[in-house]
Amino acid sequence: MDSVVTNVIEKFKQRSEIGQKKYGTNLDRKDLSMSQWIRHMQEELMDAILYLEKIHQLQEPPKPE
Repeated sequence: MDSVVTNVIEKFKQRSEIGQKKYGTNLDRKDLSMSQWIRHMQEELMDAILYLEKIHQLQEPPKPE
């Protein structure tokens, strides 16, 4: 396995441990409906778009007014 894959796997493990500690459960939970899982994913993807926009703004020079 290459170092990139190994690094990503380690990050997934760490993220799982953090989630378990923070929420007291993991993705094997059975208490959420399909709609609730979809909502969680939508919220995560919206956050990702915001992070991408921020990174994009940091990389571009300021626009003259």
